[in-house]
Amino acid sequence: MKRLLSFIITVLVLTGVMAFSTPGLLDKVRLGLDLKGGFEILYHAEPMETGGELTRASLQKTAESLEKRANALGTSEPEVTTEGTDRIRLKIAGVTDEAEVRKKMKEPAVLTFRSAAEGDAPGVYSKIELVGSDFVENAAEVQRNNLNQPEIGITVKDKDKFAEITKRLLGKELAIYLDENLLSAPPTVRAVLTDGKASISGGYTIDQARELADTINLGALPLKLTEKYSQSVGATLGKQSLDQTIRAGLVGSLIILIFMIGMYRLPGVLASFALILHTWLLILVFVVADFTLTLPGIAAFILGIGMAVDANIITNERIREEMRSGKSILSSVKAGNKTSFRTVMDANVTTIIVAAVMFAFGTGAVKGFALILIVEIVLSIVTNLYFAHWLLSTLVKAGVLKKPKQFGVKESDIRAL
Repeated sequence: MKRLLSFIITVLVLTGVMAFSTPGLLDKVRLGLDLKGGFEILYHAEPMETGGELTRASLQKTAESLEKRANALGTSEPEVTTEGTDRIRLKIAGVTDEAEVRKKMKEPAVLTFRSAAEGDAPGVYSKIELVGSDFVENAAEVQRNNLNQPEIGITVKDKDKFAEITKRLLGKELAIYLDENLLSAPPTVRAVLTDGKASISGGYTIDQARELADTINLGALPLKLTEKYSQSVGATLGKQSLDQTIRAGLVGSLIILIFMIGMYRLPGVLASFALILHTWLLILVFVVADFTLTLPGIAAFILGIGMAVDANIITNERIREEMRSGKSILSSVKAGNKTSFRTVMDANVTTIIVAAVMFAFGTGAVKGFALILIVEIVLSIVTNLYFAHWLLSTLVKAGVLKKPKQFGVKESDIRAL
């Protein structure tokens, strides 16, 4: 009775949680460009000046600059990632003027030091005094002043020009911009500097000082972006793809559930419940981990469901084979679960290895496919092996499943020992 009660409570609680949370979870799943519409561009980055150095830091800062620009244009959740040592991939959904966005994205990050021109309103700095190329490459570094507070030391190329600027702006503010974004509170020029070196202070934390130093170094070594690959998906086409995929998935899932129940009776119902739980958990992972759902991801999703169905079929067939040999219900379930576990685990582990290799060496959609497949298999092991086996064993031990026909086995097929 205790086993039956634990089975009923577990099933009811899980059913209630899935039914209550599924609509909200589906609304929170982030859709990729191929399902929502938008475009994707792969850029090749190189220094603006001949002989310049392309560093990992400059590549990362350029990617961050692209993301800020895309946000400023009002696009929906831009995704910018670096690949290799000289590539940046940009994904933007919900774009109305693709040409304008492409033009804006290709411009190199522009670092400027600005002062207030005559007639500027308070807090406005329109006169450009220095640009990124005026600074020595990688000269900005974090240091500490006499009070042990973080500040940024910088070095310029033209000492005379810098001396003239600091003399003219003595006691005034010199604001730092990346593109059109003010990076921090404008520091005040406190002395005339003739050696080409200066320090920027303003109550920065060590992290803020490092970020500002990295940005100045990026401005001293701007990168030129060349478009190497692009693809565009219209919003209408993306919606059609999603609708057709969902429709096909629902029809396929319904056929699978009917087959499982018709073929294996009550154990098929338990397997179907495990498959539904598996699907719900995967959606939950998408939301919690903030994964983006794409067509390759859906392909991995369907492949994982197919492997989960195979796991249940193998288990039930092993149990039926044990029954046909004349073993008792309990012995058949134990033996069938044990032998099927080894077979299914071998198949899952080998697939995880292949997916891991794809993730390690693939790019873009290949990585996404591999990652979703790995998550799918791990969830399948939890739900369609351990959990499904527990459900079946609990009902058998509770005495609910005690006849071979409840497993789809005819009495005439059972061989006497």
